[in-house]
Amino acid sequence: MSTHARRQLTDAPFLAAATGGVPHRRPVWFMRQAGRSLPEYREVRAGIGMLESCFDPELVCEITMQPIRRHQVDAAILFSDIVVPLKAAGIDLDIVPGVGPVVANPVRTVADVRALPRLRAEDVGAVTAGVKLLLDALGETPLIGFAGAPFTLASYLVEGGPSKNHERTKAMMLADPETWHHLLGALTDITIEFLRAQIAAGVDAVQLFDSWAGALSLAQYREYVLPHSERVFAEVADAGVPRIHFGVGTGELLGAMGEAGADVVGVDWRIPLNEAARRVGPGKALQGNLDPAVLFAGPAAIDAEVRRIAREADEAITLGAKGHIFNLGHGVLPNTDPSVITDTVALIHSLPTPL
Repeated sequence: MSTHARRQLTDAPFLAAATGGVPHRRPVWFMRQAGRSLPEYREVRAGIGMLESCFDPELVCEITMQPIRRHQVDAAILFSDIVVPLKAAGIDLDIVPGVGPVVANPVRTVADVRALPRLRAEDVGAVTAGVKLLLDALGETPLIGFAGAPFTLASYLVEGGPSKNHERTKAMMLADPETWHHLLGALTDITIEFLRAQIAAGVDAVQLFDSWAGALSLAQYREYVLPHSERVFAEVADAGVPRIHFGVGTGELLGAMGEAGADVVGVDWRIPLNEAARRVGPGKALQGNLDPAVLFAGPAAIDAEVRRIAREADEAITLGAKGHIFNLGHGVLPNTDPSVITDTVALIHSLPTPL
């Protein structure tokens, strides 16, 4: 894989924890740390659509930098959206405020799957241009690129938008597995190309979001999803950057998700990190897992929960986890007080690192 000259961030706590090193402080970043919780984000996005923002390199750079400046977190995550590569490839969709991604022509038949476009690296040139701006702006802070996992992308395409029950998705998966695997194969190709483009531009790590995988049973996940996620991780392994895998409500899937090939497994707030370490098995770092709602509960509750998670993370490391990256168990909620996030980061940084 042809890549941008990789930054040598030898002192970055996030990268140390992700790769089995010893960070000099507990690393922390938050999913959705660049977003609606920040007044500066709302100001810069005023009157600009979400997808339009994602294809504006200067805006991508500015929004990605905002939580770094404000909160002093240990990693930036590229401002983007999981449907960006689908839009870039030519699929007719939009992100509707208050709804989410809406697909004009849902994918329901063999013909629909065959008609799916392929993604070329040049289609996401605006995204990679944003990455290159960020490499200069971030200094010693690592940049995480990301993509949506094939199953989650498939759910949006088949349902036509967000879904509570994923009934059309599961119906295709179970009734027509051949078409299903062709669909996920095509989406895997798109995901790989999108991640490779970000890696070539210089990101320091990548995260694969399987946001809706928690809707599946373990048996369904293993048969219909895992092989495709495995291929994503395998195809970017040669870049040598840490690979993170995350899903919501995936406590029963953690073992299988750990098998997919990531170096770091994200854990939501429902499963303690020490139990997650047992399910994932040794040799992987863990990421998580403060409940985002705790940030509304006041300083005493936040302090207690952060310290509990730190203790569980330390135990997870004694059980074989190779490191821990502090995070939320999902994304920052829009109405979160930014000062609370800043104070929580400072609290995490003040805790001793595990021996």
